[in-house]
Amino acid sequence: MKSEAASEDSPAQARVVVVDDHTTFAELLAQALNRETDLVHVGNAGSAGAAIELCREARPDVVVMDYHLPDGNGLDAAGAILQDAPQTRIIVLTGNPTPEILGRAAGSGICGFLPKDGSLRTLLDAVRFARPGSMVVHPSLLAAQQGAPPVPQPGNGVLTARERQVLALMAAGHDVRANARLLGISENTCRGYVKAILGKLGAHTQLEAVAIARTRRLLPEQPDA
Repeated sequence: MKSEAASEDSPAQARVVVVDDHTTFAELLAQALNRETDLVHVGNAGSAGAAIELCREARPDVVVMDYHLPDGNGLDAAGAILQDAPQTRIIVLTGNPTPEILGRAAGSGICGFLPKDGSLRTLLDAVRFARPGSMVVHPSLLAAQQGAPPVPQPGNGVLTARERQVLALMAAGHDVRANARLLGISENTCRGYVKAILGKLGAHTQLEAVAIARTRRLLPEQPDA
């Protein structure tokens, strides 16, 4: 079904479809999306087939999709959606994927692979910052198993002590303003450190930088917020 919010969106808002056969989860996520000024929920689907049809009709910018669906899986559905609209950003939610599933996800064209029981803040950040051609895998999904394929690490730069401080604060969920205040530096200076961190780690977003840092053991292990 389509959300009433679909008629109220604006060009500045990212249009989001939710695909999950658990109605309560889908409705709660839709409500959370519509509380954000830069996001708008444009429809729910409860199966892979319904998701493909809805995406053809609604043309969302982002799809948040459960891996386990009644008539297939999220990666198969993602492939069909991306064949129709290659620039669609797709985030797949799962529990404890096998190495084979992670390996397939890496070549599927999706932008994110996140735990379904993870934090709402992490999911909303992924919806905002996911970009085609770059896949973020949440570190908890890699840590849950042996032999999982590593996240690509294109950046080879060594982080300075200050950059590591900023990275640790990023991982704790603080924004640039809070990080600048905690470190006693200006916001512009803090943004410069963030830009340097992204470049050295080969990341496109702060969320991706934190995920890469976790897999490269640049940060102490922490439970998911």
